[in-house]
Formats: sequence, structure tokens, C-alpha cells
Amino acid sequence: MEKFMNGTNCKTRLPPRLTTPLLLLLSLHSLSLKADATGTNMIDFTQASEHQNWTVTNDDVMGGISTGELIYLNNMSRFRGELSLENNGGFSSVKRSIESPDHGIDSAELIFVGDGHTYQLRFTTSKDGNRVQYKHDFDTIKGQQLNKTFHFNDFQAVFRGRLLSDAPELKAQDIKQIGFLIADKQPSPFELDLIQLHFKTSQPIPSPEAN
Repeated sequence: MEKFMNGTNCKTRLPPRLTTPLLLLLSLHSLSLKADATGTNMIDFTQASEHQNWTVTNDDVMGGISTGELIYLNNMSRFRGELSLENNGGFSSVKRSIESPDHGIDSAELIFVGDGHTYQLRFTTSKDGNRVQYKHDFDTIKGQQLNKTFHFNDFQAVFRGRLLSDAPELKAQDIKQIGFLIADKQPSPFELDLIQLHFKTSQPIPSPEAN
């Protein structure tokens, strides 16, 4: 490393061989900061570790005896268990926290294989200290892989199973949690194979050149 003295000023110049690696590190750091600022736009359930991000909440919190879990099986994440209506029970759910999707996202596409039961895709939002849950029911066909798109304006706000009429509109930037729930009043085993969930914009944003 060379130093140059000019009066009271001392300047240090990096050798040329260090300049390129330094610029590369700075570029990678910049990309890392951009990635950290980007919201969650896809959940890949085919990843072996994805199920570890999820937690289970069953009706045993209210005295019920339904069971449920999310496991990794056959390159997918399987939400499985057994629903029971005993002791006023009847639901099983899994959920995980996420980074809020990018601003402008207005829908989600889910790829899954079902068992004939009806499930719910659920989002939990947090804004100004208020948490609200939103649900969207979806049917399944046993053994058949389906792609379903859920538009945010079709979700219903709920609180302990009751619909809320005065809840704010569901916005991507407010979503903090995603979940799946089964509560279709059919006491039986269930299994839902999850493959991928993509957050999407249903209407393309016009480019400046189009104006």
C-alpha cells in the first residue's frame, strides 16, 4: 500500500490488484441490501426445510381433539391430520410469518393437490398496531393438482369465525402472516399437498414507454 504526503495531508491508494475485489464486494453488498428490501413474492413448499417455518394451531386450544401438522413428503409440504367435532372442536391450522409482499401485489396463485375437503387460505395483516385476519375458502378434488388464483378483494375479514363488515381492504404491504385452515365440519382425516404459492399482480403496470 502506497502513501503520498502533501503538506499535512496524507492519502492512501490501494494497489490495483485490490481495487477489483473491493468493487465486487461493494456491488454484492448493494445487491444484498436490495434483496433485503424486497418482499416475499413466492413460497416454495418443495424445499425440504420450508415446513420448519410453520407452526400448528388446533382446536385443542379450546378443548377440542383435532390433530394437524405440516411435514415434508414426496417433494412437497403436506398439511395433514384428523378433524374431530368432539368437545366443540372442529378445526386445524398451520401458519407462518412472512415479509410483506411487494407493493402492488393484488393476488396469490396456489399450486396444490387436495383430498376433496374444503380449506381456507388465510392472511393476517398488521397496520397501526391492529391485527386483522382474512380468509378465502377453496375446494379441492381428491388426487388432482390444481392452480387457483386468489384475488385480495375477494377475501373476507374474520374474527373467531365471525365475519367483520368494517375491516379495511386487504393490502399486500400489510400482510405479515400466511396460513391454511380446515374447518369444514367433516370429522375425518385430511391431507393437503402444497407445492408453491406465488404473490402476483393481476393487472400489469404500464411501462413509461407505453405513455
